[in-house]
Amino acid sequence: MELHKIQKRKLDLLELYRQKKAQTGGLVTGLIFGITSLIIGVIIAYVIISTLTEADLLTNSRDTFSILLESGNLNSTNYTLAEYSTSNVIHSSFAISSIINDSGGLTIAVANYSLTNGVVENISGEFWNKVNISYTFTKYSNEEVSSDALVSNLTTGINNVSSKIPTILLVAAIVLILGVLGLLVGMWQKMRMGGGGTSI
Repeated sequence: MELHKIQKRKLDLLELYRQKKAQTGGLVTGLIFGITSLIIGVIIAYVIISTLTEADLLTNSRDTFSILLESGNLNSTNYTLAEYSTSNVIHSSFAISSIINDSGGLTIAVANYSLTNGVVENISGEFWNKVNISYTFTKYSNEEVSSDALVSNLTTGINNVSSKIPTILLVAAIVLILGVLGLLVGMWQKMRMGGGGTSI
């Protein structure tokens, strides 16, 4: 009879061990699945945003403008075109059609000046204090500006999530360790209670 009780207690302990092992396995599986899903989600979001950024879907909606005879100078100081500071302007799109000296109507040769992102620089030894500049430039559409802002915000958000992945992994490891310790303590207490019953 006593042998039967001992065998039954062994079977109970074995079943308890299997249950605890299954619970621990479920916790580990859940943590791994959650972290993997987060990493895959970040990668998918990054691919989508990169694709949208590189697709240039809204470039056809840009507008090109022409400015005729803007009064400026071509002397020892650089001259910034008036439209340079307006909103949505693509600074690299500025192109000078002509620069004409105001006092003689003489067209100034291209070799006498350079243009960098809307800033005109005199590269000759001669100064013209009053000239008329004709040029063209392109503006982003409001839709493209909004799209770029959205992509930028999403990219920033993904970068923030990516930078937090080591912290998430650390928290997951701590939760896993605490969970395993809790299961072991619970198992030890049940075994102790079972042992106490036998001694009585």
